[in-house]
Amino acid sequence: MTTHKIALLGGDGIGQEVTPEARKVLEVVGRATGASFEFEAALIGGAAIDATGEPLPASTLRLCEQSDAILFGAVGGPKWDALPQEQKPERGLLGLRKELDLFANLRPAKCFPMLLDASPLKREVVEGTDIMVIRELTGGLYFGEPRGREEFADGGARAVNTMAYTSREVERVARAAFDVAMKRKKRLASVDKANVLVVSQLWREVVTRVGKDYPQVALEHVLVDNCAMALVHKPTHFDTIVTENTFGDILSDEAAILSAAMLLRYSLSLGADADRIDSAVIRVLEQGHRTRDVHAAGATLVGTKEMGDLISAEVEKSYS
Repeated sequence: MTTHKIALLGGDGIGQEVTPEARKVLEVVGRATGASFEFEAALIGGAAIDATGEPLPASTLRLCEQSDAILFGAVGGPKWDALPQEQKPERGLLGLRKELDLFANLRPAKCFPMLLDASPLKREVVEGTDIMVIRELTGGLYFGEPRGREEFADGGARAVNTMAYTSREVERVARAAFDVAMKRKKRLASVDKANVLVVSQLWREVVTRVGKDYPQVALEHVLVDNCAMALVHKPTHFDTIVTENTFGDILSDEAAILSAAMLLRYSLSLGADADRIDSAVIRVLEQGHRTRDVHAAGATLVGTKEMGDLISAEVEKSYS
């Protein structure tokens, strides 16, 4: 029996609340299938700063290097806002991405039918939305050199961040995106700012070249400002999106319990079990249970732990 070692990085705030629930769901899958999940927790972000003085302790990085997958919560909060930029909790996450070369971040955006009224967009606009954003994660403005700040004698200052990409960095995330698109509706939108930025012109050239290896996928190039507008006015136009680090950060978001399903599907190749989690979430929502962030009149308000229990129970039923 294969043992899957999972690093649990709850981090700060809501991360410490949702990560145990995701673990609970995975443990149900393990019991039902006979798969062996070995969980080990470690500190990152503000919690790590409080305990060790640094946002990414060496022991946490070692654990992640030795694990098959990482279940990550969240980092940061007002408590650490006054720290210097290089010592903030978010540096732990950025360091983890860089040290492990985690260059592609898959971020789903799916509108469940029973949550349509929780969206600020009109029902007829958002209904049917199911998008996967592949965000490049180790290049661009967040990691490019030179970067820094200098102070002037007259009291002024100058700050610099550099958006930089090599063709190799673009190619590998492009191939990851085309591979994902092949498993979905075979449509890929590459988002850039090629009308202004030289780095985006390189991005567009490389993505176009890689696309020739995937003739089954319909590729379109979209300027980031046009993409932002289209995501509000017609999100169903998109299926799979690939973009660079900063644009991807702005355009995308993600959910927590469904990260457990993504861990099974993309890290451990257990797609059928991931489908069971997705279906369990839908069934619990159909039953009218809502956490506070999506609660509406007529629904049953539950806490994070209770929602985790409900989803876990539905996953368990699916195996019986």
